[in-house]
Amino acid sequence: MPDVLDWQRLADPRAAVRRAADALRAGQVVGFPTETGYHLAASGLAPEAVDRLGGGAALAVGGAAEARDWAPGLGRVGRRLARRFWPGPLALLCGDGVGYGLAARLPEAVRRRVGPDGALRLRAPAHEAVLATLRRFAGPLVLAPAPGRDDDPAFGAADAGRLLEASGDRAALVLDDGPAPQRMPPTVVRVDGEAWRVVQAGAVSEELLRRHSACVVVFVCTGNTCRSPMAEGLLKARLAERLGCTAADLPARGCVVLSAGLAAAAGAPAADEAVETARAYGADLTAHRSRPLTPELAAQADYLVAMTRDHLYSLAAHFPRLAARPRLLSPAGDDLDDPVGRPRPVYEECARRIWGSLDGLLAELAPPASNGAEKV
Repeated sequence: MPDVLDWQRLADPRAAVRRAADALRAGQVVGFPTETGYHLAASGLAPEAVDRLGGGAALAVGGAAEARDWAPGLGRVGRRLARRFWPGPLALLCGDGVGYGLAARLPEAVRRRVGPDGALRLRAPAHEAVLATLRRFAGPLVLAPAPGRDDDPAFGAADAGRLLEASGDRAALVLDDGPAPQRMPPTVVRVDGEAWRVVQAGAVSEELLRRHSACVVVFVCTGNTCRSPMAEGLLKARLAERLGCTAADLPARGCVVLSAGLAAAAGAPAADEAVETARAYGADLTAHRSRPLTPELAAQADYLVAMTRDHLYSLAAHFPRLAARPRLLSPAGDDLDDPVGRPRPVYEECARRIWGSLDGLLAELAPPASNGAEKV
């Protein structure tokens, strides 16, 4: 029988993590709680231990930043999904670039288990026991759902008792954290370049995946009532015109355009002068409400566009870990001064400069397709 440690009652969870890491280094199998049920884990450098795990094996990673070490060819859409759903109940199957990433160094038997049909299965479970062990354990970690019984789904035992019953003596150690909160398996998504498809339905719906696979553009100014709302509205107007849709249809076409302020209060409307000026360009700012730039929003942005160099410095100082490198709105590197409190002609000049500065970003978001159509 394996040793069982009660994760909820441990005086020092770090001691349990050390024991788990030591067991894995010794070629043993360890049972871990995850958000989708209990999983068995083994060192990716111990083929015999990995062979005892069962089907559905995946390489465990701590988060999106590690994914490209294993699958260097993971494209923008795959990185977005990883960034927006990990840690969580999503597994990614990626075949691009796997042959020259860290996965190529795995033993062949292990590579076959975590790489069906030449693709690599990656998973970042949302449980601190696994994530802490990954930080402690230097080698690759392979996870597989605990084997099921006839009356229990195969994606993983619901609690430690079922894990022990189903897995027999496979595990040397089990970390027990009570029943799993999620009784659905992880959703498995195959990513090929910029295309993706669900190959196994699970806890994350296809509709949610579709929304979160979109490109996110965030314009940043200070108070989010003048410059960045106008930039948001004007880009929506230009992008919708190019794609032949309405601004409201852009998320369904794969692009979400937002704005925020580094010193913004939440809920303030756009300045009246900004609303009127933007209307002349076909943009509607009447429903705009200011929002502060949060770490969560900054982390989700594919494009983070600032109005001034001071904004860029603030982004670098307060948001050091970003998926997108912040850029200045002006291609020439010029600051766009705040028109707040100034007369209407100042707002009109501000909008004119924004409109012209959007050419390069628009070309990146919607380059001409080979058939002459536009795409995001």
